[in-house]
Amino acid sequence: MQIEISIRHGGLEAGQQQYLHDKAEKLQKYFARLMAIEVAVDHVKHAWEIEILVSAEHKHDFVAREAGSTPEAAMDTCVHKIEQQLRRYKERVQNHKGDVPQGGVS
Repeated sequence: MQIEISIRHGGLEAGQQQYLHDKAEKLQKYFARLMAIEVAVDHVKHAWEIEILVSAEHKHDFVAREAGSTPEAAMDTCVHKIEQQLRRYKERVQNHKGDVPQGGVS
């Protein structure tokens, strides 16, 4: 899996960049068939904006955007949004055979 971090405006310290990379890498535990993760960091006025684009197998893309006072705070919230999307998608893929009736046979 490929993880790419790009910084549009401003700069990140090595520790911050490693933090973003580690957080992005943890997304793989929610859905193992991820192909690439792109993290775009943008420093606008007094806020940091993070955008995560996750590409999974079979042409499925997941996107989340979030702003925060620090890159770490924005990344945490953004990763949470992507986790929710990946969980829902994984459930949908695993339950592809449809709903099983819960009641007895009538």
